[in-house]
Amino acid sequence: MLLLSRRARGPWTTQGKLARQGKLERPFEFARLTVAGAWMMALAASCGGGGASGGVGGGVGTDCADGACGGVGVVPLAVPPPLGWSDEIALQVPVDLNEDPNVLEVNLEARSASIDFGFTNPTTVFTYNGSVPGPLLHAKRGDTLIVHFTNNLPEATTIHWHGVRVPAAMDGTPDAQPPVEPGGSFEYRFTLPDAGLFWYHPHFRASEQVASGLYGAILVDDDGPPAVDFGSEVVLVLSDMSIEPDGTLRSYDGSHLLEMIFGREGNVLLVNGRVNPSLLARRGQRQRWRVLNAATSRYYRIGIAGQTVVRIGGDGGLRETPLTGPDFMLAPSERADILVTPDAPIASELIVERLPYDRGYLQDTQSAEALFRVRIAEDVEGDAPAPLPATLRTIAPLDLSQALPQTIIIQEGQDDNQDFSFLINGEPFAGSHAGAITAHVGDTDIWTIDNQTGSDHPIHLHGFFFQILDPDTGLPAVPGEWKDTVNVVRKSMLKFAVHYDDRPGMWMYHCHILDHAEIGLMGMMHLLK
Repeated sequence: MLLLSRRARGPWTTQGKLARQGKLERPFEFARLTVAGAWMMALAASCGGGGASGGVGGGVGTDCADGACGGVGVVPLAVPPPLGWSDEIALQVPVDLNEDPNVLEVNLEARSASIDFGFTNPTTVFTYNGSVPGPLLHAKRGDTLIVHFTNNLPEATTIHWHGVRVPAAMDGTPDAQPPVEPGGSFEYRFTLPDAGLFWYHPHFRASEQVASGLYGAILVDDDGPPAVDFGSEVVLVLSDMSIEPDGTLRSYDGSHLLEMIFGREGNVLLVNGRVNPSLLARRGQRQRWRVLNAATSRYYRIGIAGQTVVRIGGDGGLRETPLTGPDFMLAPSERADILVTPDAPIASELIVERLPYDRGYLQDTQSAEALFRVRIAEDVEGDAPAPLPATLRTIAPLDLSQALPQTIIIQEGQDDNQDFSFLINGEPFAGSHAGAITAHVGDTDIWTIDNQTGSDHPIHLHGFFFQILDPDTGLPAVPGEWKDTVNVVRKSMLKFAVHYDDRPGMWMYHCHILDHAEIGLMGMMHLLK
């Protein structure tokens, strides 16, 4: 899906709404304007047309409550992308049932489906609305999201809205709701308070169900005026699956304990549900890749030989400043907002690779693997992209003057049945309320994560964003960035600060190597009034 479409149409107009509903045959066609026409539309929007077409950035926490630090947006592109540039990896878009431009209302059905991944036979997988990944939910900051969920799987399930600051009752965990049984339904309804890339997946038999195909992306645009041309934009959902040569999905029945200790990885790498797909690009023209690691265990360190990438954001929207390098890393569940400006001859092909990374137990030490290709299209007349601003967004550091401590020690041990288990503070996970740590609305806590095990653990806190602390100063790291998941390297310690707004309830934290969560690396925080 080409995400330029609604921005070029102006601030969430009827055309934009139709595109979101999937009622335009080729929603991106409307976006292919002349340069002059695009700038005229941008000018009209900035002169009273609502000003809410918005790029992506967006506030998290009190420093962004008035939208003043919503980050930069996206102006219409001076040079259009090649025709059909992202068609090969287009994500499904659900029909929007609501005509209100401030509401996204959709039907979401969990069901089995057969999908061809290039093996002898199609593979029967779990899906949302018949696709892997599930449909892209695309809205803007401040919108209400209404999801009419129906479970037509042969087992119970829920939906967790990863990274979205929902009320506790909407979090999709066993404490938030009973699992939705086969044939049952549930309505999720909440406001989308922050701009950025988020995602949805089950939190009931999560390791098995995500590995079977249940995951999808949520893109929330900023509601502020456009400011910077970040380039043509695409959402890239990275994942993997374990598929036998005959097309059968390998069973994830919990019986492979040794593999679960390591964290099971699939043998098929997928980008938006495709094997080694391609994008079209123009040399010297930026593209904005919104990347999500939806794999249950696999880390993605991503690079393109001879090219540089610019990381402008992550879990909680834009960073304060751009970060340039030869590659970027995503632990399971993390997101990255990446700018790529191809520097290669016309008709050449760049290979985007997953590079080796050792996450412990000698995992991921193999050679690089191809993920997808970028094919360089013909040049067209137009200006080179304008330089990025030095500051993308202002993020106020959390006040730690009255912060309270929380200590999480991760170890390896045994549960009550003498089976292997990861331990938190010396105890295996024993249920939602047993061993829960407590905190209070309005408090700021400093969490210390002490990983004493032999592998990395990406720790995710439900419901809240946090700021990683500089190990030398003990203060929020500079430049600032909001996170909801952080990789804690083996045999190391990391600290982050979190402020709790007024959403009391039981909130989960866990390792997002979902096998690890299943065998003990999970805990609860009881947030009290």
